[in-house]
Amino acid sequence: MTVTTAGRDTAPSAARPARAVSLAAVTVGLVVLIVVLGLIDITQGTAAVGPSQIWNALTGHAGEGDAAVVVASRLPRMFAGILVGVALGCAGAAMQLVSRNVLASPDTLAVNAGAYFSLTLVAVTGVSFPVLASSGVAFVGGLAAAIVVVTLSGLGSGTIRLVLAGSALAIGIGSITDALIILFPERTAGLYQWSAGSISQSSSDGVNQMAPVIVVGLIGLLVLARRMDALRLGDDAARSVGVNVATTRITTIVFAVLLSAVAVTIAGPIGFVGLSAPALVRPLARTFPGLMRARSFLPLSGLVGVVLVLGSDVLLRAVVGADRSVAIPTGVITTLVGAIFLIVMALRSRDSGEVAPADRQRVASRTRFVVTLLALVAAVIAVTVASMLLGDAKLLLGDVTNWLTGHAGRVVSFVLDTRVPRVLAALTAGAALALAGTLVQAVTRNPLAEPGILGVSGGAALGAVILVTTVPVVPTWGLAGAALVGGAVTAAIVFGLAARGGFRQNRLVLVGVGMSAATTAVITFLIALTDPFNATKALTWLSGSTYGRELSDIAPVVVVLAIGVIVAIMRHRQIDLISIDDDTPRLLGLRLGSSRLPLLVVSVLLTATAVSAVGVIGFVGLVAPHAARALVGRRHARVIPIAMLLGAFLVCLADVLGRTVIAPGQLGAGLLTAIVGTPYFIWLLWRSRR
Repeated sequence: MTVTTAGRDTAPSAARPARAVSLAAVTVGLVVLIVVLGLIDITQGTAAVGPSQIWNALTGHAGEGDAAVVVASRLPRMFAGILVGVALGCAGAAMQLVSRNVLASPDTLAVNAGAYFSLTLVAVTGVSFPVLASSGVAFVGGLAAAIVVVTLSGLGSGTIRLVLAGSALAIGIGSITDALIILFPERTAGLYQWSAGSISQSSSDGVNQMAPVIVVGLIGLLVLARRMDALRLGDDAARSVGVNVATTRITTIVFAVLLSAVAVTIAGPIGFVGLSAPALVRPLARTFPGLMRARSFLPLSGLVGVVLVLGSDVLLRAVVGADRSVAIPTGVITTLVGAIFLIVMALRSRDSGEVAPADRQRVASRTRFVVTLLALVAAVIAVTVASMLLGDAKLLLGDVTNWLTGHAGRVVSFVLDTRVPRVLAALTAGAALALAGTLVQAVTRNPLAEPGILGVSGGAALGAVILVTTVPVVPTWGLAGAALVGGAVTAAIVFGLAARGGFRQNRLVLVGVGMSAATTAVITFLIALTDPFNATKALTWLSGSTYGRELSDIAPVVVVLAIGVIVAIMRHRQIDLISIDDDTPRLLGLRLGSSRLPLLVVSVLLTATAVSAVGVIGFVGLVAPHAARALVGRRHARVIPIAMLLGAFLVCLADVLGRTVIAPGQLGAGLLTAIVGTPYFIWLLWRSRR
């Protein structure tokens, strides 16, 4: 008995030194890697400063030029990478621990987007704040965004709702931010590059002032470490040992948001470090179980975050060269890495819960359908006429009549010759996106599926941007072809990966969000490398603009839209069956694979051609089908025409508002649809709370 008791007593004491040794070994290895990356990062730059000059500058024996380069630029850049990596890595780890959600991070909680928006808003006002005050502004914006996301999704309620709420809010906030940048270009100069996250520093002032704030945030999280460990066991277990669950979660989120806000203040919103760093530590914790304890997990995630940020900066400068890397944000690389992690996590996810309730609308009467159809036709006609009359030059209805009959004057003819193609582009693109969203939602049986959220729009945009930034003169069908290739490749990846397991809602949306983030990062990379003229063209087009459109630009959309309508009408009964479940179509002899594929192909064609015509316009493919089903029920013979009319109306209305509200200035239709669509998306998530 004595031996057995001694064995039981000595086992834990023997495990503690082994755990300490493993933690020390991992920590030392990460620190050594950080030192190596930091030294390499210091040597990289446009000026020819080698190791000897760096050593002389650090020891105070260098010439004025060498010392200025090292002390004023490269050392602040390296320390900024260290501080940002630690802050984001620890913030992401803390969010994941208290939420028990491996996808919680400053990005998925829209903290980075909220912080960036608040700083942009301050820049627009023209008020100049010191660095500490700027971090306070970023903290308020990030905390407000986190509160909205947590309220919608609930911490610990599943991975998919958190990502959906955060992604939707980030898109909406980002659209408002982009609108501010377009409206106030002088006051927001350089913010686009900074928006992707760049650790380049002009001096050490910002780093020196933010370092103590990061230390305060880290200490606050470490003080809460034991409570986080209790929360990992579940809310009931935590309460049983005296932990106040709500207070612990709120306090932890506040400290994590503080760290994220400081990181945004220093370097802009560097993407997905808070997601990737804890994900890289977690496999180590399987080998060394003690590393999952918060007091170990938090600092190790911070160190891995530093490796990601500095490693991305070093890799970027090594691949594209010192001269060109100045224009490319470090966050482009971290976002690509994070997108890969998000996709991998989606494939491993076992959460099969519904992201939104299934539509349960009753079948509407024929009278209601006819009345709705006529009302929408009248609304589309009204907004079409308004679009032709309104703009920087106001016209009368008689001017349009004269133009149609060939009796208009030179000025009126010029205005309408340029305005009518814009109106037609908005109408056809809106109808195409609405039809694409209707087909995708039916095939995947996912009421929140939409070409933009699933990454198809991003892939189409990437294909078009590649052509815009590399070819001086882009033909209409060439742009449509490039968008089609990009959208097809992205769709093949997203739908191919999601098909494993039967288009589960969580897997489909998470893979789509990951692909959307990856395409956005690559687009930012291309725009940063191209000349300013092409960059301006690409940015204007990406905002969803109909500016400068001609009738030839609309031709691909009209052709594909006609094909899509024919296919949808011919297969509307199959679409009804597919949208119910997997078993019903099989019982009726319908092959799901061969039925789904043509519909998905048509949806990709519709999205790609719409993107090639008017750029990226989000949420139309989500809002229009939902509203259509709410108006006329679930039968797709009725849903399809209603959704197309709604999509045409929304995009045309957004276009006319964008070019009249601030005339002669203009806002892209895509920005306005995102601003309108985000609240609708958030409302859907709010309605679906359990």
